Amino acid sequence: MSRYTIFGTGNMATAIAGVLTAGGATVEHINSDQTSGATISGDTVVLAVPYPAVSGILTAYATQLANKTIVDITNPLNFETFDSLVVPDGSSAAAQIQQTLPGARVLKAFNTNFASTLTSGKVGENPTTVLVAGDDADAKSALIRDITAGQLRAIDAGSLKRAHELEAVGFLQLTLAASEKISWTGGFTVNN
Repeated sequence: MSRYTIFGTGNMATAIAGVLTAGGATVEHINSDQTSGATISGDTVVLAVPYPAVSGILTAYATQLANKTIVDITNPLNFETFDSLVVPDGSSAAAQIQQTLPGARVLKAFNTNFASTLTSGKVGENPTTVLVAGDDADAKSALIRDITAGQLRAIDAGSLKRAHELEAVGFLQLTLAASEKISWTGGFTVNN
């Protein structure tokens, strides 16, 4: 049985936990009130927090995260202007996490999904699909297996380099929803 630790208790953290537990995984949460004193028991750690919180988590939990699979769901956008990403051109939040924790297996996933589409299993009339990028094939396969066991579709989106494009898609989707051009129950979908 897969074991996950999710940093965060908000809408996305709750929706992701619902998918994973529906597939038989064990999930624990670490909330923002807990500091470096919490113990990470999951083999896979999901960072379901706003991008600005990631740096503090990586610093506080560096030793515990060093050899884990880490799922980055963040979209590193400028929350003050909502008009740009705050990572260097050609890079990604996931790539920066990998640089900070070189022994970890970093995956990018869930950042192109809204919580409501993870919960309902639908984007409009289409099934919800989670795109997963990363360099560790076993870690990707395990996450994809757990997502599909939770009754969602999942697609291997390629290497961790693809996180750059996934974050751009996530950014576009968020800005469209925030400006009410698309619904928070909608978004982009993949048909195959």
